[in-house]
Amino acid sequence: MWGSTCSPRTVYQVLYPLKEAFLLCPGTGEAMRTTLYPAFGHEFITVSGESRPGLPPDEAARDLFAHFSTELQAHGLSLDDTVRTRLWGRDRAARDGGSGERVKILSGKARSASSSYISPRHFDFAGAVAVDLWAMRGAAQKTVKEYDPPIVPPRYIVTSGLVFLSGVTWDTGTLDEQLDAILPRIDGSLQDAGTSWAHVVKLSFFLHRSQTVQALRTGLQRVLGAERGRLLGGEAPVEVTYSFVDGYSTPGKLIEIETTAVL
Repeated sequence: MWGSTCSPRTVYQVLYPLKEAFLLCPGTGEAMRTTLYPAFGHEFITVSGESRPGLPPDEAARDLFAHFSTELQAHGLSLDDTVRTRLWGRDRAARDGGSGERVKILSGKARSASSSYISPRHFDFAGAVAVDLWAMRGAAQKTVKEYDPPIVPPRYIVTSGLVFLSGVTWDTGTLDEQLDAILPRIDGSLQDAGTSWAHVVKLSFFLHRSQTVQALRTGLQRVLGAERGRLLGGEAPVEVTYSFVDGYSTPGKLIEIETTAVL
């Protein structure tokens, strides 16, 4: 029987993902949500949470991942089964401190695709750091491909016929100029992993608030072309989401793109 160490209920879903309100974990002051769902022939679990108010960013991240680890264990998983994490900071100091701690915690077999954003509007409560974590049963058996030379996020991971790219960005130029740099890099990573745009199943766009979705979509269509641009319609099995943020790992960035594909 499934259990939960925090949430009074666990949500099973078929649609990916399901938006749910955060639930306060009794006695911790943290907000955490757990969702389980099947996708692509595998069982996934998403754990999302906000840190307790008053904690410095590094401690906030440690505290969150400790609770995530306990929650995953309740479902027969561990941090080693992580395939992707998305870290949110209330401000740049929170993003930087939380991201630095995440690298230490999710090392070795737990290393996974990652991204990070600054967005005070993301928070429902007063914590400094929030994290969304996706784990997949059996994902501890994964192949991690690093950038050359290695940087904070891996280039991508491959596990059980799925490819998870870390968020890809560029830190100079206009939105169009950044797309001109980012999309070929995604294409190269997909090819390197043995897949292609035709096998992409999820695209998540994180756009700076100074930009518009229409400008982004126009730029994407320009670079991707008519055939690959069909992905942006979000027709099954492809899921496309657009979100607004206030900042990224460094100033100057206007867009970050997370990509998931099948082999």
